[in-house]
Amino acid sequence: MATRTLISTLVVLAAASLAACGKQEASNAPANTATPAASAPAPAPAAAPAAENTVGKSVFGKTCSMCHAAGVAGAPKPGDKADWGPRIAQGKDVLYKHAIEGFTGAKGMMPARGGGASLSDDEVKAAVDFMADQSR
Repeated sequence: MATRTLISTLVVLAAASLAACGKQEASNAPANTATPAASAPAPAPAAAPAAENTVGKSVFGKTCSMCHAAGVAGAPKPGDKADWGPRIAQGKDVLYKHAIEGFTGAKGMMPARGGGASLSDDEVKAAVDFMADQSR
């Protein structure tokens, strides 16, 4: 019981510090300075990729990653199909509700809005979609 209380306290403190930090996510993409050779044929057009969830990726990087990247307090790591599968199977409405309102279950706890009290419902939903999409 003391361990669970300690973990809950750490999650709340981590979430509070994330909400206060307000850091901006920096792009790590290198600048493309290469020029194609004049004699090289143009590449065939690729199929249009699915639209990138930039809002979800940003919210994940600023808020959610503090717990979800390390699996703190039972937080499922993005890409962990075994952990995310049963959660995804409950449907998006349940995932959104737990992320927005908070949830305590057998595997751990999820603070409301991941501790980011200023996040809108749409931002939280985008972050949930970002993590779930990586875990399918």
